Amino acid sequence: MKVTKDTVIGTILDTAPQTAPYFLEMGMHCLGCPSARSETIEQACMVHGVNADELVEKINAAIGE
Repeated sequence: MKVTKDTVIGTILDTAPQTAPYFLEMGMHCLGCPSARSETIEQACMVHGVNADELVEKINAAIGE
């Protein structure tokens, strides 16, 4: 699975649960709530003031993409 800024966080967590720490590091501590799981990486990064491109790169590296 290749992750992009448009990938929904819930999809990432279902497919690659080992990526959860990356979301926690950015201050997204509510990974289980419905709104967090339905946000895209870009939306979450905008709210939390994180660079979406850097997060996408880290996640893809973690899942071997």
